[in-house]
Amino acid sequence: MFNAKKWADLPKLVVVCLVLSTACNSADDPEIATPTLESIAETTGAETETIVTELVELPVPTPTSVPATNSKDLIICMGQEPDTLYPYGSSMLASTAVQHAIFENNMTTLSFDYQAQGLEKIPSLADGDARLVSVGVSGGDIVVAADGNLVIVEPGIVLTNSEGEDVTFDGTPIIMQQLAVDFTLKARVWSDGVPVTAQDSVYSYNLGADPATPQSKFIVNRTASYQTTGKLTTRWMGIPGFYDATYFTNFWQPLPAHLWQNHTAAELLEAEESSRLPVGDGPFAIQEWLPGEYIRLVPNEFYYQEGLPYLDSVTYKFIPETNQLISELLNGGCDIGTQDALSTDHSPFLLEAESNGLLIPYFQTGTVWEHIDFGINSEPGYAASRPDWYEDVRVRQAITMCTDRLAMVDGIMFGRSEVIHSYIPSTHPLYATGLTEWPYDVESANALLDEVGFLDTDGDGIREDLATGAPFALVLITTLENEMRKELTQMFKEDLLQCGIDVQLDYLLSSALYASGPGGPLFGRHFDLSEFAWGTGVEPPCEFYLSSEIPTAENDWAGQNNTGFVNAAFDAACLQARGNLPGTEAYQLGHAEAQRIFSEQLPVLPLFLRLKVAAARPDVLNFGVDPTQNSELYNIYEIDLAQ
Repeated sequence: MFNAKKWADLPKLVVVCLVLSTACNSADDPEIATPTLESIAETTGAETETIVTELVELPVPTPTSVPATNSKDLIICMGQEPDTLYPYGSSMLASTAVQHAIFENNMTTLSFDYQAQGLEKIPSLADGDARLVSVGVSGGDIVVAADGNLVIVEPGIVLTNSEGEDVTFDGTPIIMQQLAVDFTLKARVWSDGVPVTAQDSVYSYNLGADPATPQSKFIVNRTASYQTTGKLTTRWMGIPGFYDATYFTNFWQPLPAHLWQNHTAAELLEAEESSRLPVGDGPFAIQEWLPGEYIRLVPNEFYYQEGLPYLDSVTYKFIPETNQLISELLNGGCDIGTQDALSTDHSPFLLEAESNGLLIPYFQTGTVWEHIDFGINSEPGYAASRPDWYEDVRVRQAITMCTDRLAMVDGIMFGRSEVIHSYIPSTHPLYATGLTEWPYDVESANALLDEVGFLDTDGDGIREDLATGAPFALVLITTLENEMRKELTQMFKEDLLQCGIDVQLDYLLSSALYASGPGGPLFGRHFDLSEFAWGTGVEPPCEFYLSSEIPTAENDWAGQNNTGFVNAAFDAACLQARGNLPGTEAYQLGHAEAQRIFSEQLPVLPLFLRLKVAAARPDVLNFGVDPTQNSELYNIYEIDLAQ
């Protein structure tokens, strides 16, 4: 990994570092645990170990000679090539980056909120374009039961009626509530000149619902109907009892039915007109795709936003070797280097290039956060093999105070991230006040451990469990492939020695660490400490720590709460938030209380947020990186080049 001190000694020259990355980072990162489709975004990308060689000073690159022109031709260099441009065919970040240019964004997700773009507005209960309606349910109907599960109504099923009361179905129809949400498209046109209609959105819904389409069916399975109500309007109806917190996102991206309707869903996964050269309604249209080299786009002459896009062409070049991509940025062969190719490891070089006026780096805390999990209630067989170190919350609090998290942020994230105290960052609009923010305080940490009764009785510097005499020795497991994790876990090991706790580090392949239970150590719940990352988003993921989400043999090891944390007050607060709709007082209070309990009880030790890293040449305008908008090219229609 990079040595920050070595970088500090470099002369004030542009130095190209030979950083050989065997695969480029992706927002779809297997090292971010993703046990369920509903919890966080689906992942398909791959990340492998970054190999760093000797730093070598090279001459400052001479800018490529380019004939004078008034044409605005943007070149974007990415580490990966899209596998497909069919919206239902891939979740690769590289695919998303190009799709933003071809298909209009119906809504964006900037700064932990939603904004309408291709829609007239975001529907809301307050405005009346979303509403709860009463409907009678009878035996055989599909509903969401009081326990949140999707069920077919039959005698004995407990349902929540329209008055909010839980009642047991006995054959008598029950009045329940269901959500109805209306959407209105802005008038826009496909790049072949055919107008976009609401029917194109319904066609897209039917494609997404098709079993041959590799997309999550979670929302589809909870949809009563999705229909047109006018030329540019659709209505989504949820099944009774489904209180979807993001009901206002249940709009399906229009797809060109007039061109694709003669293909089956399975055929569209491979057809050239959908996967390689799709017609879209976005600001650009595909002119050429040369596999392994580039995709070139030109403006969509029918784009509905007057005066946009600003650019005359956009070319996406695929450069898998990071130092080649950086060299291209320096010599003018690239205007933008994307986050799938750049990482925090490249920060020293990017900052040096910035100080010389050659590049503008963009560092943005994202939605992925690193944390160390405590094996609080381990799988019974494993729990019997060691002392119960963590059941007393004071031990978890002491370990947190013994960990210099700010040093990790400064040393590993180059001071560009933040220590976190909840499962959402402090910039989130639902971040609660009154959280317990544990400082780095070794003296207080040791005092707490003394108070609990774990003492160093033999003077070897390591505390013991007085009941058994076992030394306070723990094994921390994490991923082998990630160099950053090796650095932070080594720092953690050194920190805990100050508190008389011996930590042994065990690095496992991601496939082994994240294997399902009972065999996998993480979700089989046989570990002392584990370090990995979760993703958050617009909705705070309190469900990660519900007692009902503990993976066990009874639920086929399907839950996310690998710590085994059980807290009735936390469960009540989280379920209150999840059982109410955004904008309601109960929703906000539930999320706030769940975070307060989490920060005090510490089922895990939250560390810091990962960074999104990108770079651009100084003449690129209107470019930036957002914490919750996945791709930094979401606004390609307004990115410009200074002349």
